[in-house]
Amino acid sequence: MTDKKIQNVVIAGGGTAGWMAAAALTKLLGKTISVTLVESDEIPTVGVGEATIPTLHIFHRMLGINEAEVMAATNATFKLGISFENWRDVNKDYIHSFGFLGQDCWACGFHHFWLKGLQKGLVGDIGDYCPEHLASREGKFAVMANQDLNHAYHLDAGLYAKFLRNIAEQHGCQRVEGKIQDVVLNSDNGYIEKLHLANGKTVEGDLYLDCTGFRGLLIEQALHSGYDDWSHYLPCDSAIAVQTKSTERPVPYTRSIARDAGWQWRIPLQNRTGNGLVFCSKYMSDEEAKQTLLDNIDGELLNEPRVIKYKTGARRTHWKKNCIAVGLASGFIEPLESTGIHLFQKAIVRLMQLFPHHGIQQSDVDEYNAQTREEANNIRDFIILHYHLTDRRDTPFWRYCANMDIPESLQHRMKLFKESGRNFKKQDDLFGESSWVQVMLGQGLMPEQYHPIVDMMGDKELEAFLNKIKNGVRKKVDSWPDHNDFIQHYCRAANT
Repeated sequence: MTDKKIQNVVIAGGGTAGWMAAAALTKLLGKTISVTLVESDEIPTVGVGEATIPTLHIFHRMLGINEAEVMAATNATFKLGISFENWRDVNKDYIHSFGFLGQDCWACGFHHFWLKGLQKGLVGDIGDYCPEHLASREGKFAVMANQDLNHAYHLDAGLYAKFLRNIAEQHGCQRVEGKIQDVVLNSDNGYIEKLHLANGKTVEGDLYLDCTGFRGLLIEQALHSGYDDWSHYLPCDSAIAVQTKSTERPVPYTRSIARDAGWQWRIPLQNRTGNGLVFCSKYMSDEEAKQTLLDNIDGELLNEPRVIKYKTGARRTHWKKNCIAVGLASGFIEPLESTGIHLFQKAIVRLMQLFPHHGIQQSDVDEYNAQTREEANNIRDFIILHYHLTDRRDTPFWRYCANMDIPESLQHRMKLFKESGRNFKKQDDLFGESSWVQVMLGQGLMPEQYHPIVDMMGDKELEAFLNKIKNGVRKKVDSWPDHNDFIQHYCRAANT
């Protein structure tokens, strides 16, 4: 490796990933390094990652970003979960909410108590025991003192990048306009030495972040890190995105509606609605997909639908030599559970934790790559779960998904849950027990038994326990205002 001190960081590419990295590095490490971001106005960003998950609070706290301010600047609404429609089967829907289910005990999760209650006829929807789940269904939301931050956002990704750019430039980030034409490598060690731009400029650094999107201009085209293709597990390879005028008050959840060869998203912002269709080109043409999307949206079109092609998977090496891939250059897991911006954030935080101030060491590189790989694999399994665990057999696409081979790691989790109701959060697992339980139950996987510790409660005690939680959830949600009314009071955007 190299003992050269890292002083100059070059970020290749802007967009959400590039400006997130620039804002974090300049504000949190800016006294020890200089940061330059290279981007071209000629190259559009993908720009459809408009839904987030609650981990974004960590990033905002690190940077001292005020929630109401960033929401107003990005036309944001609140998100308490995702409504999965037609996934288990046509006309069978469920919600994956961000909150925690009921009350766990030391030996097992709350769902074991709920399972016995179900057998005894004491319970209904498991979401009745989670405030975020109930609030999603009733269109309510509030930010309260000492509240768990179990909410996320729907936001305008372009405006979010602009918001972060302002932070980065205030803290010393230098933006260089230009299209990267050539990546120059050191002939001795293969490290990136400099970037040649089409306008004749040259940019040099000690450490490079590749935020060039699917192209992977540095990490792949120059350094050939390799790519693990996951399309046999996640067969969708295309998306169409379009924006429409709002026709209804925004709901506090993302809609994910399964279609014949993929699924449609609907993301409500304050000033418009983001729409899209993720689909598999093997089972649906671009024109068929476009028509399917246009037939299932409301409101006047604000732009022309555009097709985005991709391949699900991950780089075999995310940090190679003196280059680290961040964002879509690192890999792509489709947006079904809104993990994109989280993975951008996690890569940036992981880099700062392992930042090679005194030179790049192989142990740091190995640790970074191992953590990144493990987290990506766990998210991959969670996404595959939605497709594979289904009763749908009505189209060739869904028959393929139901019958396809899945990773052994996911086979084990499904078998464990089916046989005993057990589910354990792994160390680098983004999604916790409540998330896995909600999706497995929602997709129709019902455990054959519950944990025997539940039988320590008599039937009356169990009923009282369940009712106390349910009534507490109901009381809390009843005290919350309407979601849209709260937005108007708390974070109304200037253009609405």
